[in-house]
Amino acid sequence: MAIKKIPTPASTTANYITPEGFEKIRAEYTELLNQERPKVVETVTWAASNGDRSENADYQYGKKRLREIDKRLHFLQKRLESAEIIDPKTVQSDKVVFGATVTLEHEDGNTKTYKIVGADEFDIKQNKISWKSPVAQALLGKKLDDEVKILKPSGEETVVISSIEFV
Repeated sequence: MAIKKIPTPASTTANYITPEGFEKIRAEYTELLNQERPKVVETVTWAASNGDRSENADYQYGKKRLREIDKRLHFLQKRLESAEIIDPKTVQSDKVVFGATVTLEHEDGNTKTYKIVGADEFDIKQNKISWKSPVAQALLGKKLDDEVKILKPSGEETVVISSIEFV
């Protein structure tokens, strides 16, 4: 897998994603298209055959759900088409770039580790942050032992990068 470009804070229009994130989006797309949508179409068809559609809750809900599914499928298709897959295991850099797992040491001595991932795959509970997030933007391009100022709602915080890994 060739790396075309490593994201920098200035390039915010790209849709960078890890292989795991891409597979998760593709799985959701496949599930909606091949399983959920056909079931809803079947329900709507059955409900339509029952006569008056104006007071038929199954028909009304089914049509609404079909619109939601089609909208989500369209969104997912566009995200998959525009995805630039970057495998963190293939990245070699001494700076924080997309895919890096970064450990930060706070002023009080506590540490926090974040993995910088695509906008479609962030999960703060798993410490995965979008490369477009303010924290990631502050970290991108920095090196080991650099001091970084991160703007938070509670104020500015200074952290030190204590580890950069690509796993």
